[in-house]
Amino acid sequence: MVQNTNEDFFKSNVLGHPAGLFVLFFTEMWERFSYYGMRALLVLFLTSTIAKGGWAWSVEDALALYGTYTMSVYFTPVVGGFLADRYLGYRWAVIFGAFAMTLGHASMAVETPLFLYIGIGFLIIGNGLFKPNMTSIISYAYEKHPEKKDGAYSLYYMGVNAGAFLGIMLCGYIGEKISWSWGFGLAGIFMFFGMLQFYFTQNIFGEIGLKPTTASKKESKEKAAAENTPANIIRDRIIAVLIFSVFTIFFWAAFEQAGGSMTIFADKYTQRELFGTSAFMFKIADALLTIIPLLVISYVLIKLFKQTFKKYALGNIILATSFVIIWGIVLWKVGREYAAIGTEVPATWFGILNSLFIVCFAPAFSKWWESKYNLSGPMKFGLGMTLLGLGFGFLAYGSMGINPDSVVRVSMFWLIAAYLFHTLGELCISPVGLSYVSKLVPATWIGIMFGVYYLFIGMGNKIAGSMGGMIETISTKYSLSTFFMIFTVVSIGIGIIMVLLTPLMKKLMHGVK
Repeated sequence: MVQNTNEDFFKSNVLGHPAGLFVLFFTEMWERFSYYGMRALLVLFLTSTIAKGGWAWSVEDALALYGTYTMSVYFTPVVGGFLADRYLGYRWAVIFGAFAMTLGHASMAVETPLFLYIGIGFLIIGNGLFKPNMTSIISYAYEKHPEKKDGAYSLYYMGVNAGAFLGIMLCGYIGEKISWSWGFGLAGIFMFFGMLQFYFTQNIFGEIGLKPTTASKKESKEKAAAENTPANIIRDRIIAVLIFSVFTIFFWAAFEQAGGSMTIFADKYTQRELFGTSAFMFKIADALLTIIPLLVISYVLIKLFKQTFKKYALGNIILATSFVIIWGIVLWKVGREYAAIGTEVPATWFGILNSLFIVCFAPAFSKWWESKYNLSGPMKFGLGMTLLGLGFGFLAYGSMGINPDSVVRVSMFWLIAAYLFHTLGELCISPVGLSYVSKLVPATWIGIMFGVYYLFIGMGNKIAGSMGGMIETISTKYSLSTFFMIFTVVSIGIGIIMVLLTPLMKKLMHGVK
């Protein structure tokens, strides 16, 4: 694939990085808005009673579908990466994927079993085309600036979680409070905006991500030959990638409880009804938590406009329009909640905490990874797994004495603390994993290997659904605290193992930092 051999991509600067990175930032933001908005609603919609507009599925069945879906959206990137590398190019793969996901969300808004499965099918296909090729564009763009990759992926990850934050908050709120259909439909609307914004601004990437031609394929082969990396080094680095990938299975199997068992915990076992002063304080906090991050993202948007509006006016106008709509929905939500007497915190609300903490802490982690105090990749993974385990420790402690038939509901503090530590762990693993794949894998394998990496994440997601579906069984036989303690012990244990493997991993990476 032809690469951008000049430095034009780096001439326009936004917050220390090329403006093109933030085009990807906002495109990915809307895709994550749609994905996490739907993810926040799916299990609650399926398990809610008929009277509440749901389908009254069992928790086990709902989480089985959830696990299959979240696994599948990470399996298809292998095919999407291959198609982009060989035929479509990264840009068209992203555009086709975004369009397929738009159709998927629209189908789910119909709320019939047939259209539910049709919608999930479109989402799986679309994600396979979209997911690996966004990260591949970054990999090629920063090919000559490897020292900035960890920071770039961390900022990109901030965009991922800005979208997740807005999607969970707005789709979740509208789905629970107004209509499931409107919640699912809103996800599709902003996926469509993301597709249009990317399409009309794509020239900012120069030659990066174009449809491969005979000449570009030949150039890639020549470049691979010119790299002349000894076969044993290529082999060792691939082994390192596979080891990182195996550890991501354990991470996502635990982390993705957020969309399953932790949502059930929030719905059934957490005190969410607030009145009087408590309700008023929550409304103020919720309004601030909603508006301040949106102001931060809007600030980034304005900085991008200053660099790109003259050349890419239409793409910027589409992006601005989507933000005007978002601001309108946010202000409507805040006003509606302020006027209500008392409040019931939506079970989906807790999901925004992960994204909020990402937006708050990602810049600091980005600076950390670029400083002299930077940790090695294996140490980051080990730290991340340990922090994840500590987060489950809060839930294990907070849920002591709770069982499926218990009328006692626990403080929201335990979920908030869990999400904080899970987020800190995620920042040590998820964006860093993407960065290391891009640095360890030969250039001609980038798209496919990102797909393979996502394949392992998919395995973790399926295990997450299966494990989450056991929450009632384990809670009945033992206790709810036991269920969360399993994740605490396993996560910390896996973290310690990765730390112990650090010398071996450094040897396998052959100088890649």
